[in-house]
Amino acid sequence: MRFRLLLILVLIGNLANAQSILGKWKSIDDNTGEPRSIVEIVENDGKVYGKIVKLFPKPTEDPDPVCDKCDPSDARFKKKVIGMEIIRGMKQDGSEYSGGDILDPENGKIYRSKIWIEGKDLKVRGYWGPFYRTQTWLRAD
Repeated sequence: MRFRLLLILVLIGNLANAQSILGKWKSIDDNTGEPRSIVEIVENDGKVYGKIVKLFPKPTEDPDPVCDKCDPSDARFKKKVIGMEIIRGMKQDGSEYSGGDILDPENGKIYRSKIWIEGKDLKVRGYWGPFYRTQTWLRAD
């Protein structure tokens, strides 16, 4: 009986500590450590998508840019970056989400992607062939 009670308490504790990738996340510039954007991640029909809801432009940058470096065949070409869907079609696979892609609107490139929670942070990895880069995003208030 005590074992069952202990098991139930452990499971409830684990569920309480489980974090969701859904919500708003602050992307951080790799070089400066400064915030670049707020990305809102939502689930739709079992897949995860993320769109930019806010930018933190440098004083010399356009505060409301368009994706002029996106491929002209991409529907996001010349569209406003704020409101743009940059994470598409990610499916949950255990504790990770993969199978979709992520767009870097600064260079217009689309990468295969994988995202997961590590501690309190969101890890976002983009793949270009065998190479990859991982960013850490912070939960936005």
